[in-house]
Amino acid sequence: MNRIDTSELAAWLDQTLQPGRFRDYCPNGLQVEGKASIGHIIAGVTASEALLRAAIARGADAVLVHHGWFWKNEDPRVRGTRRTRLALALAHDLNLFAYHLPLDAHPLLGNNAQLARVLGLQPDTDSTGAPRTCGADGLVWLGSAPGIQTFGQLAARVQERLHRAPQAIGDPERPIRRIAWCTGGAQGMLTEAVDAGADAYITGEISEPTVHLARETGVGFLAAGHHATERYGAQALGAAIAAQFNIRVDFVDIDNPV
Repeated sequence: MNRIDTSELAAWLDQTLQPGRFRDYCPNGLQVEGKASIGHIIAGVTASEALLRAAIARGADAVLVHHGWFWKNEDPRVRGTRRTRLALALAHDLNLFAYHLPLDAHPLLGNNAQLARVLGLQPDTDSTGAPRTCGADGLVWLGSAPGIQTFGQLAARVQERLHRAPQAIGDPERPIRRIAWCTGGAQGMLTEAVDAGADAYITGEISEPTVHLARETGVGFLAAGHHATERYGAQALGAAIAAQFNIRVDFVDIDNPV
């Protein structure tokens, strides 16, 4: 099995995802340093204890996730679940790579791009071929859904492709022409989607004010699940790593109903 230097992989990931472009809530990149070389990576959505134990059981050298550790404004003390996770990583010399907003936004490997692929959405693009976006750091993508005519049809496609029923706010008969989407917890960007002329907005989560804003603007809102909408970026990034460096990358999906 081929192996690469941990520093080489870290440099390639930073060059590919360009974390310096984003005002994020956590450090992006190599969050915990482990073995000096890597031949096997476990990719997943969140660096939970369950994912770490899966990596250890499979003899992996690194974990690659979207949701890592050390979030802004959280308690920095190393105790409880934080101690357990960190102890596992250190005891087994696991590298932990985590990319949050950079993995949402990447035009090919990111969560938004991959959700579009899974749902059959067609992103709008500019003259350079880059996706048209709105919102902070250009995180909300804009486009259409070929073959979809109504909000009800869009909700049905989301349920079919993501294998879970989304929470839908809006008139099922509303005509759909323009769609906005941002994976994960992006309900707070509904206003930007409305201002961009969207007829429907897809994200992962919903909160109480979101319902009123969707009803009062008439824009259809789909909360399709934070985890469900963000399963695909880590998979695509892992596949890109495997192709680039000829090392083993396995995606492990730790089920999460939220």
